[in-house]
Amino acid sequence: MTTQELLQRAQRAKRVMALADTQTKNRALLAMADALEREQREILAANALDLGAAQGSISNVMLDRLALSPQRLAGMAQGIREVAALPDPVGEVLQHVERPNGMIIERRAVPMGVIAIIYESRPNVTSDAAALALKAGSACVLRGGKEAHRSAAAIVAALRRGLEEAGLPADALGLVEDTTRQSAKELMEARGLVDLLIPRGGAGLIRSCVDNALVPVLETGTGICHIYVDERADLDMALDIVENAKCSRPSVCNACEVCLVHRSVAKEFLPRLWERLTRDRVKQELLPVELRLDGEAAAIIPGTPAGEKDFDTEFLDYILAVGVVGSVEEAMDHIAAHSTGHSESIITADEEAARKFLAGVDSAAVYWNASTRFTDGGEFGLGCEMGISTQKLHARGPLGLRELCTFKYTIQGQGQVR
Repeated sequence: MTTQELLQRAQRAKRVMALADTQTKNRALLAMADALEREQREILAANALDLGAAQGSISNVMLDRLALSPQRLAGMAQGIREVAALPDPVGEVLQHVERPNGMIIERRAVPMGVIAIIYESRPNVTSDAAALALKAGSACVLRGGKEAHRSAAAIVAALRRGLEEAGLPADALGLVEDTTRQSAKELMEARGLVDLLIPRGGAGLIRSCVDNALVPVLETGTGICHIYVDERADLDMALDIVENAKCSRPSVCNACEVCLVHRSVAKEFLPRLWERLTRDRVKQELLPVELRLDGEAAAIIPGTPAGEKDFDTEFLDYILAVGVVGSVEEAMDHIAAHSTGHSESIITADEEAARKFLAGVDSAAVYWNASTRFTDGGEFGLGCEMGISTQKLHARGPLGLRELCTFKYTIQGQGQVR
């Protein structure tokens, strides 16, 4: 099936989805989750083929993003069930106004229509995106990367069967068969067929969509996330947070890429950071973190001298840029110059410094004494997410059900004329 045919089918299905009541949509989501678990063998077999084909062509951390397991499939199914349990935003009255002339004006949340998602080698995005779009009353067209295409096709086949079991059209969920750049271009230019395009992946993919799309784009962001260790930080806490933010899953957008340290604690903190992220990890037979150091940090601990672009790079790997600053204001200036506006954190016992950081850092999620790894739809209570928006219109941060709706005005009169 061509991409155009897929979009046309989605257009026909979107009205059915817009009119579906909450009970029907939830029944479909639960059937989709059951189908994922029921067809586990087929999905894992497809994923094994993807993994075999990708060996040697992508990094180990990217292979980890691609890999599925019974546990990850169970997590995907649970994510769908959590979306089913969330309140349905469709039809919610956002504003109610009674005018002096007797007219009643309401602003109501309504579905987007057809949401297209272009993403890369993360099979779990397939089920997350489908669940959110469908619960929000929209049809969903997915275009995954070639590395994960077999996995995505097996997942979508299972999810479509779940839709049909609940009496909803299978064409409300489609997967683009063509994984070349041409299909991405077709989605970007599909005026009248795509109501919203969401790119979810690396900087190149997102920039291509933002620069070239003729349809509305909701920009999800790359994550050059910062942690600033203040002069009044609990250094034990800071070590735990930095290690978690860098090492728990370095291939995701909420992983820390830059650690800034106040000059007054740098000589105490940096050797402990080096010990924790390098020598201790080697002892545990884990991959050590390569530290890319500015001049001041390099004078304190061993590591790689930071290059010109290291503080502007989303590494998605066991690499951390480290710099020394003289104040919270200097840390904020550095973040303003280098951040992608995703997630930043300050570690401090100084409430005044923390409040200044929280108010002054212009990112989608700003933390005080917590890991940036919490910027996630599930962790924010949204079930799962479509991505993390780093723009300001119309949504920012994790994209959940409410962010996948638009709104319209409904006006009730009794014969009023103007």
